[in-house]
Amino acid sequence: MHATISAKLINIAAAALTGAALLFGAGTGARAANKIVARVSLSQQVMEVSVDGRPTFAWKVSTGDKAHVTPTGSFKPTRMHEMWYSKKYDNAPMPHSVFFSGGYAVHATYAIKRLGQPASHGCVRLHPDNAADFYQLVETFGPTNTSIVIVK
Repeated sequence: MHATISAKLINIAAAALTGAALLFGAGTGARAANKIVARVSLSQQVMEVSVDGRPTFAWKVSTGDKAHVTPTGSFKPTRMHEMWYSKKYDNAPMPHSVFFSGGYAVHATYAIKRLGQPASHGCVRLHPDNAADFYQLVETFGPTNTSIVIVK
């Protein structure tokens, strides 16, 4: 377990340092660097995160179930909360929320056994550790440098 945590922290630190080095570098290349793309596949129930075009993470997710749709398209984060409680669904906890469209967010779930299958009311749910890592990446690189792309 320690090796997994260390590897994860090294990946985040390397991504952050690479982005920072490119950001502070000279020339026009600095403008193209420092981008995060989180691609969510509804059919595969996975979120792949790339930093500056390099695949960095792939995590199981739970998206909307049959009665609740997860919107598709390309989005920018609109707001972030370390802890949010759903006003629509009985104050359900939504740790490490990165909102991208109205009330839809990427956030942690405690129902980790349901990851890998549709189970939410439309949000993109992640394992708490992965949600914390994603939140930290978005916080580090900034919402304007982050894209959340949701595909069928």
